Amino acid sequence: MKPLKIGNLKLKNRLFLAPMVEVTDLAYRFLCRKAGAGMAYTEMLYIDAILHENEKTKKLMLTSRTDKPVGLQITGNGIAEFKKLTKRDEIWNYDLIDVNCGCPSIRITGNEAGSYLLRNPRKIGEIIKVLKNTGQIVTAKIRLGFKENNVLKVAKAVERAGADLLTVHARLANQGASVKADWSQIEKVKKSIGIPVVGNGDIFSGNDAEKMLDICDGVMIARAAIGNTLIFSEILHYLKTGKEKKTSWKKE
Repeated sequence: MKPLKIGNLKLKNRLFLAPMVEVTDLAYRFLCRKAGAGMAYTEMLYIDAILHENEKTKKLMLTSRTDKPVGLQITGNGIAEFKKLTKRDEIWNYDLIDVNCGCPSIRITGNEAGSYLLRNPRKIGEIIKVLKNTGQIVTAKIRLGFKENNVLKVAKAVERAGADLLTVHARLANQGASVKADWSQIEKVKKSIGIPVVGNGDIFSGNDAEKMLDICDGVMIARAAIGNTLIFSEILHYLKTGKEKKTSWKKE
């Protein structure tokens, strides 16, 4: 597997640990990295909580020298908030900043953040431009749309704004895990923009990862990594040998 570059950041492989609330804290990221994850992020953090120095948020922002490369994943709804964040030294504790435009939680969308931003591709572009003005690497994570598919319009806005990479979760914001992820939409995005595209949704095995890598540049693993950090070593084993490897403790 060839390494992947995001801006001037070179990853050891193309396997990404998805940012997941109440899952991917520093300790969990370390375990996934040990198993082979090439990239990881903080949990999604609301920008207002960072600016107000919320104690819980500060704990979730913890990183270390061994937690590399790492992205700070944030969401919010006001351009002014993002401008304030760019003045803070904390953003340089991370290798990149990822803008969450995919969280479907009512608590987040009710504040017009997360996947609600998909309703306004132009605003997403403005947010990315503000962050790029710092010189930091900036990426975005999106879904296919809020209630209707507008993924190509959003993807092109993200690219025009100067983002270094785009992750696509292949469901609408109002679709849960019971709806099969539509990978054909990821393939369309990859063919429509020039920046690296990472695919997310229904990656449970090495075979799944291989198929995703046939249509885009990277694989983001979410649910399959919950309680199974060794999913990364299993996938890497498959990509190298073509054979699935089961961990000894995993239930049949």
